[in-house]
Amino acid sequence: MDTRAFKRSLHSSENYHRKGFGHGEEVSQQLQGEYQSSLIQQIRANGYRWQEGDVTIRLAEAFGFCWGVERAVALAYETRTHFPTERIWITNEIIHNPSVNERLRQMAVEFIPVVNGAKDFSGVRQGDVVILPAFGASVQEMQLLNERGCTIVDTTCPWVSKVWHSVEKHKKVSFTSIIHGKYNHEETIATSSFAGTYLIVLNLEEARYVCDYILKGGDREAFMAKFAKACSAGFDPDRDLVRVGIANQTTMLKGETEQIGKLFERTMIQKYGPDRLNEHFMSFNTICDATQERQDAMLNLVKEPLDLMVVIGGYNSSNTTHLQEIAIEHGIPSYHIDSADRIGPGNRIEHKPLHQELTVAENWLPDRPITIGITSGASTPDKVVEEVLNKIFALRSVATVA
Repeated sequence: MDTRAFKRSLHSSENYHRKGFGHGEEVSQQLQGEYQSSLIQQIRANGYRWQEGDVTIRLAEAFGFCWGVERAVALAYETRTHFPTERIWITNEIIHNPSVNERLRQMAVEFIPVVNGAKDFSGVRQGDVVILPAFGASVQEMQLLNERGCTIVDTTCPWVSKVWHSVEKHKKVSFTSIIHGKYNHEETIATSSFAGTYLIVLNLEEARYVCDYILKGGDREAFMAKFAKACSAGFDPDRDLVRVGIANQTTMLKGETEQIGKLFERTMIQKYGPDRLNEHFMSFNTICDATQERQDAMLNLVKEPLDLMVVIGGYNSSNTTHLQEIAIEHGIPSYHIDSADRIGPGNRIEHKPLHQELTVAENWLPDRPITIGITSGASTPDKVVEEVLNKIFALRSVATVA
């Protein structure tokens, strides 16, 4: 399928919208009231430090809602305002934050149901309004909605669209897209739908496995078994790893994406020689600025003397999980929670350790003066961070100054 031609056709349709409906000021005021926090603004103004009693808070200097998330949520709110009586759907969570998605449900926005692991669009009718989330949607979903005569409101983050352009460039010159990401993540599913031949690698370890195969060959059946769910139909490692381009899920660790790119570049130099590198390797900078800023801020924060770290964000939020990884790599006790409701009653916290199920930790706040690092994923409103801080202060019987 010529995905570029399809996008051009879709974008010129009168049923396609991605720039809002003129309700920006009204929606902005609504979002400020629901998601912003005067306490967090005070902490920012105080050098990202705050003390209540014997609790010192160190806030990361970049955290929470990014521009792409703000844009997506604002467009969703505008859509409801502009279409007050129409049936509105969204193809996935608008962002990975439970409170924001629940708010949309309260606004009578329906989510496409998943039946037996697949989205069920059977309830969507001609004339319905369908929102595409910040992660984007697959080209097949867009095509289905367009053919069904739906009004499409596209909130896809421009950084995600940038990655789509990259894999389309790979496809145009018959390069295989090596996508650093999670094969079952919504964004990567969408990105791979715009690619031609592709292979998805989760981390540097998997990338090394692929590069070893490029250099030395190996067991093709074992290779295909390892990447059975992470490659394009008909993928052949002996044929399709001769010319490769690098792309990424925008929320992955930027340092690892860079390492993977350099690894494939060195591999192709070793295999084909530096004078033929451009025939076998291509790479574009598709690392999201917001993701990079939040990871850099976290790397600076963990240099501080911290007793523990609280990372706030949806449990299915990739960028939030990577912030937690940074804390763990630096030996700081880390608690990943999705809302203030996870704290209490008493000195207990229900949290999600990295790559594990939810668990409860008792007496998680030590009975002594403590310094707590705080950060949140790009889909987490400031209001949620404030609620977490208020719970922590309440545990120490400290009144919060709002």
